[in-house]
Amino acid sequence: MEFRCNLRCTHCMIEGTMSHLRPTDDDQFEAVLQTQRDEGRWIGIVLTGAEITLRSDLPEIATRARDAGFQRIRVQTHGMQLQRRAYLDRLVEAGVTEFFVSVTAASEARHDAITKVSGSWRRMRAGLDLIETHYPELAVITNTVITAESFLDLPGVVAAFADHRTVVQHEFWNFFPMEEIDRNSLCVPLAEVMPPLRAAIAAAHAAGRLVEVKHIPECLLGNDRAVLINRQPQLIIDEDFWTGFDRNGFHSCPHRAICTSGECLGLTTAYVRRFGDEARMLRPFAEATTLTEPE
Repeated sequence: MEFRCNLRCTHCMIEGTMSHLRPTDDDQFEAVLQTQRDEGRWIGIVLTGAEITLRSDLPEIATRARDAGFQRIRVQTHGMQLQRRAYLDRLVEAGVTEFFVSVTAASEARHDAITKVSGSWRRMRAGLDLIETHYPELAVITNTVITAESFLDLPGVVAAFADHRTVVQHEFWNFFPMEEIDRNSLCVPLAEVMPPLRAAIAAAHAAGRLVEVKHIPECLLGNDRAVLINRQPQLIIDEDFWTGFDRNGFHSCPHRAICTSGECLGLTTAYVRRFGDEARMLRPFAEATTLTEPE
């Protein structure tokens, strides 16, 4: 519902298309709300952007969603505006129940280097601290994109919020460019990604938190394979978005013809061009596959 952003994240997938992608208009939004009123089709709705908090009417949008019958209203954000107590209060009073917050790294220096905005970590962290102090009934999900700049920080992201009871879930999304090449060298060889990713998963589970991982081959996750959830909610977005998205070339895998995984998206074209098809590392699942650790 918004395609402006006041960060300049190095891994931004839509940086080159923000200027022409159109936000969902009010007629489209109202159609969703009317469907919910008539049918009660959905439990929750995610309000997202680029950066949705740049819309001054976000509290009103959330109220409309609540009044239409959505039980869960999630705001997907970089979190910087949540440090403003009056603004946070307005969102909660409007019906927001969850915040999905981008945490690009485990420290202020690295987070700000990735977002290219000084103070972005401090403001995001202040917002999450405010939620923890004043709204213990809310749910916070952190999201970290796995890139060459962040992959070693994954366990640290979990540790950074160890004392936050409102943080109930961590998500880790492996980076892919929306084109056929890794222009900025942000993809990471899977052999290097897996140790810190598995450590972060273990730390999150030890803290009693849920985990979702996206865009990692399922066969590399061993006993953690249940955390791979590549499914997404129904997405209402400018159709031009898909033109770029489809250039990623997912499902590149030397074992695709015989693998029975229904969740795995394999590799992208950009990854294969840089690092090869990982034929020796990836292992196809057979019908009777059990949860075993990769060799």
